[in-house]
Amino acid sequence: MSAKLLLIIILLIITFISAISVVYVKHYKRKLFVEIQQLEQQRDDMDIEWGKLQIEQNTQATYGRIERVAREKLHMIIPAAKDVIYLKIKPLAKSL
Repeated sequence: MSAKLLLIIILLIITFISAISVVYVKHYKRKLFVEIQQLEQQRDDMDIEWGKLQIEQNTQATYGRIERVAREKLHMIIPAAKDVIYLKIKPLAKSL
């Protein structure tokens, strides 16, 4: 084999490997793009769920609901004014 023929074969092999590499990289890029889009969709779904949970938390923590739960489930009542006892606390003496 002459040197020219050997050089042509080597260049053909390199060209073939290069072409296969381009196809592989393009396929890998598309695969990553699809994965990114799926993850972005998942993120958006989680953001929506987070918003719903915040609204639910705010609804559950309203004063009216807390009072209703205290009355119905815990059988608590607001004491009458005569039943309230006020304590007067004397300040402690300063120690040296």
